[in-house]
Amino acid sequence: MKKVSREEIMDFVTYVERRDQIRPGLLEAKRIRRVQHGPALTLLFENRDTVRYQVQEMMRIEQIIREADIQHELDTYNELLGEAGELGCTLLIGLEDEEERNQKLAAWQGLLEHIFLVLDDGTRVRATWDERQAGRGRLSSVQYLKFDTGGRVPRSVLVDLADEELQGETLLNEEQCAALAEDLGT
Repeated sequence: MKKVSREEIMDFVTYVERRDQIRPGLLEAKRIRRVQHGPALTLLFENRDTVRYQVQEMMRIEQIIREADIQHELDTYNELLGEAGELGCTLLIGLEDEEERNQKLAAWQGLLEHIFLVLDDGTRVRATWDERQAGRGRLSSVQYLKFDTGGRVPRSVLVDLADEELQGETLLNEEQCAALAEDLGT
């Protein structure tokens, strides 16, 4: 997928002025690409629009105006995008209770090795991730994954970790499949 370039990023003031018009479309793009797996896992598949939005939001929140800082945000968020034939996604592990969250993140430390996208023919595509994200003794509640589908659109998300709360398959709906097909084509 083509990375977001500096020319596509509005300056801080212009973005703030246009944010109310831009935001609904971007929230819809994120909604379509959000896959809820069980009660605790959310996979948000990223594309150029979601990455551009994240950069713009970081610039707004942190009031970033220096070119070097803008480029740093671009470089950081562009890492979320897959290369040709890949899908990049943000995995969010959502557990409200702090004590439960700490226990589960320790118990689920090997989770990333058990997350797959399943293609139409049943092929499982294992997630890959940056080893720098791996914590010691527990999993972080936000992870950045990539799936090399060879440009093929997945039909489901599968988790085969030996934990009843996470184990299972979540089918992607038609709208999600169409969005991911579009992303794989760019």
